[in-house]
Amino acid sequence: MGNRFVPALLVALLLLVHAQLWFGRGSIANVSALRQQLEAQKAANVQAQQANERLASEVRDLKEGLEMVEEKARMELGMVKPNEIFVQISK
Repeated sequence: MGNRFVPALLVALLLLVHAQLWFGRGSIANVSALRQQLEAQKAANVQAQQANERLASEVRDLKEGLEMVEEKARMELGMVKPNEIFVQISK
């Protein structure tokens, strides 16, 4: 009887370890899903970083020169200089 108890206990422990590997918190499927989430988050971070750099560049341009202010006023607000004629073509 004692000869069969130790191998049975070892097999039970092996099954427990395999169950954790396949179905537990750190299972292979769970790790795979977390890796996919990590890659998606990295891509979102890259896009956010690029947007931040564009905004920082725009702020820097607004602080340093009036050309950017003039361009924004012309494009977004439709402003013109004195003695200029504004022509708008609609589609």
